[in-house]
Amino acid sequence: MFYWIIKSLLAPFLHLGFRPWVQGLENVPDEGGALLASNHLSFSDSVFLPLVVPRRVTFLAKSEYFFTRGVKGRAKALFFRGIGYVPVERTGGKASAVALDAGLSLLRNGELLGIYPEGTRSPDARLYRGKTGVARMALEAGVPVIPVAMIDTEKLQPPGKVMPKFIRPGVIIGEPLDFSRYAGMDTDRFVLRSVTDEIMYAIMKLSGQEYVDEYASSAKARIARAAKLKAAEHKAAEHRLAVERRHAAAGTTPAASEMVDPSAPESPDETGAAEA
Repeated sequence: MFYWIIKSLLAPFLHLGFRPWVQGLENVPDEGGALLASNHLSFSDSVFLPLVVPRRVTFLAKSEYFFTRGVKGRAKALFFRGIGYVPVERTGGKASAVALDAGLSLLRNGELLGIYPEGTRSPDARLYRGKTGVARMALEAGVPVIPVAMIDTEKLQPPGKVMPKFIRPGVIIGEPLDFSRYAGMDTDRFVLRSVTDEIMYAIMKLSGQEYVDEYASSAKARIARAAKLKAAEHKAAEHRLAVERRHAAAGTTPAASEMVDPSAPESPDETGAAEA
């Protein structure tokens, strides 16, 4: 009930302010469980996809979103529940199994489950390799997968930005993908990879994104390491310049040891390389 209250309150403002467009809405079944597998460009994906779909769309979200203390935390929890998020404990060794069971329960209850196969937002608006959880749920629950392409949401709300820009986003919904031919093969890792790749190909065709055969989480870690290294190099260069200026003013020659920034990381691991 709360979902529909929030949607009815927000929908007029979102439609008026952003004028989202949608194609392929007829591909969403009127009833029965199905997976809406979408690319993931921005937090606002989870707002505009449910906005344009008449049925309720449920997303799985990490439980930290729902249990932050204080007034702000409670308001955030209400908002996430209102837009269709269901809390799932995603820490510990059994995190994937818990999320899988939660998703299967929703699908078997005939609900629409929204899922981002990339596992996290794209760091550069390209489409990254899908994780096989989407295939496992589709095969085990015996439901169709409906590919979805979110368009321009990364421009509307770039990662890290709270306030959105007034850019018109789009949602393209593709024809359902039927994987019933793989029934009973939900533990075969080769089948799971094949099904996942087929889903990602369908999303790519809808979105027009460049595909990268790498997990988005790995790309983010690599980008973060590069940023740390660049920052460290910049800091070291500033340190060397400061030392040179100080000795030039004094008419002395700096020692080699002085040219090394004592606060700089001493090994690759300390710059984040161990996180790969």
